[in-house]
Formats: sequence, structure tokens, C-alpha cells
Amino acid sequence: MTIRDVAEHSGVSVSTVSRVLNNHPDVSEAVRSRVLASVQELHYVPNNSARDLVRSQSDTIGLVVRGVGNPFFSAVIRAVEQSVSQAGYTMVLHQINTEDNELLAGASLARSKKLRGLILLGGCFDYTPEQTAALDIPFVCCSFTNSFGSLNKDAYSSVSIDDQAEARRAVEILVRQGHQKIAVLLDSTHDHSVSELRYHGYCQALAEHGIPLDPDLVAETGDFDMAAAYEGTCRLLEQKKEFTALFVIADSMAVAAMKALHDGGRRIPEDCSIIAIDGIDMSTYTVPTLTTLIQPQESMGEEAVRILLDMVEERAGNRHVRVSTALRAGGSVAPLN
Repeated sequence: MTIRDVAEHSGVSVSTVSRVLNNHPDVSEAVRSRVLASVQELHYVPNNSARDLVRSQSDTIGLVVRGVGNPFFSAVIRAVEQSVSQAGYTMVLHQINTEDNELLAGASLARSKKLRGLILLGGCFDYTPEQTAALDIPFVCCSFTNSFGSLNKDAYSSVSIDDQAEARRAVEILVRQGHQKIAVLLDSTHDHSVSELRYHGYCQALAEHGIPLDPDLVAETGDFDMAAAYEGTCRLLEQKKEFTALFVIADSMAVAAMKALHDGGRRIPEDCSIIAIDGIDMSTYTVPTLTTLIQPQESMGEEAVRILLDMVEERAGNRHVRVSTALRAGGSVAPLN
């Protein structure tokens, strides 16, 4: 009789049985009672070697966050941590800069912490099988998927919005308000990442409504930070090219763009409507409140944990979940007079 038999009999993970046997407080009374009943029914007697075996098996889930300081990730991190803890596991958080390699960071963390599984929050959209070979544990891409890479869908899991479709939706909101001269503020049109996908959505919406693409209204910042977004919007204004609306690919960039428009003498929304995607807390406090498509940050984190633990505990394999945004109709979009 082993601890695995107890886990199977009680319908929980080995790590949860271990927590019960070691009197850990973070186990619900219902689960504790079920495990102890299984121990009694199976006449399981923990011994030193069994306890040593349990201790040698990590109950740790890793979370690698690519993009230190990205305000969008805060609510996702909280949701992941809470879900991991409720499932009887421990979360280890590792943050890296946007220029760092999240796969190498994840592989290193997996070895040093003996991870059972890994969640990558923010990352590249173009993984290859060779790049992911270093990861020999289940992993979930949270907030992104492998849109530009060559990975087989069976080789990884993901939770994300459809970036192109949501960008198309955002621009259509502007078009329905009568706007035809719509600028876009983004990192790059060819970054093989979220910026490129949302740019494709912008172009798709224009094409579907018979609006010619004007390259002069495409403002590339080369970065996602607020300073770059402010400067990019200033350059757009300096061109003296007329536009009545601005689609910004991320809320944090939109906040900076709103200040640049204000500093440039453009009233929002009277002179220029503005819409973005993300729904971060900060954008609730702009004047006027930013109109944005809110990503369900908490649901994304919870779903990523659910998928990962299903793989860790061998209930299911890799899968991909697409979540939808919800429109927050702030005051930054108005009909064109």
C-alpha cells in the first residue's frame, strides 16, 4: 500500500495526501476528511521511506512572467497564485525582462525547483519544437499562443484572446461611430507577436468597410512602454495628417497616447476618439475614461491553472482555450459629427 493508492482512492493528488498527512493548514476540511477516511479504509500506515518519497516530489508550479512591470499581468498573477494554492500546490514566481528568453528561464526554474508544471505569462508567438525541447514538463502559454511558430498544437497548451479578431472588433466600433480616418498606435507591424496580430485586425476591419489603408496613419513605437507610446503619438500629430480616431493596441500605451493628444491640443473625444484592448485598472482613471475591450484576466489565470493541473494529474492532455473580451464603454469614443 502506497501513498499513490491513497490518492487514487480519495480522488486527490499525491501532493494533497502529503499535505494532509503532514497537517498542512491549506487543505479544506472536506478533502482532509476524505483523505483520512481513505487512509483508514486502506489501512495505510505512513513510514519514513514513504514520507521521504513524498518530500522528494515537488508540489511546485512555476510561473514565469515575461515583461517586468506590465500592469496587465497583475490580476492574472493573483488569480494563478490563488488557484494554485487552492489546489494544494505551491507557486514559484519568476519575472524576466521582455528581451529575455522565457523558455530558458522556465527550463532553469523547472530544474532548480523540481517543478511539476509551468505557466508562461507573456511570451513569444513563434516557438519551434527545438526551442521547447528543453521543457520536459507540461506548460501553458497564458495570454498568448503560438500563432507564428511551428509547434504542433498537441505539444503545448494556451489560454488567450483572439488578438486579430478583437482588434478588428475595436476598429469596427470606431467605424460604426462614423469614423473613416482611423490611425493605429502599435509596437511594430512585423513583430511576430501581439502587435502584428492586432495590426492585422486593424487592416481587416478597414478593408471590410472599404476604407483604404493609409501608411501615414500607422504609428510604430518600437516598444510597448508608455514613453514610446507618448512619443509615437506626438510624431503622428506632427505629421499634420488628419485622423478622427485612434486605435491603440494596449491600454497602457493608450493612457500615454491620451496625454500626448491633450498636450497637442486635441480634445478626447470631441477632436479624436480613442479605443484600446486590455482593461487594466489604470485606464479606469483616465479623463475621460478609456473605452477598451477588457480581457478577462482572472479567468485566464484560473483557466491556465486548470489546464496545467489536469495535465500534471493526468486527467487530460494539452488543449487551447480562447476567451472573449468585454466592451467597457468609457467616454473616449464619440460619434463623428
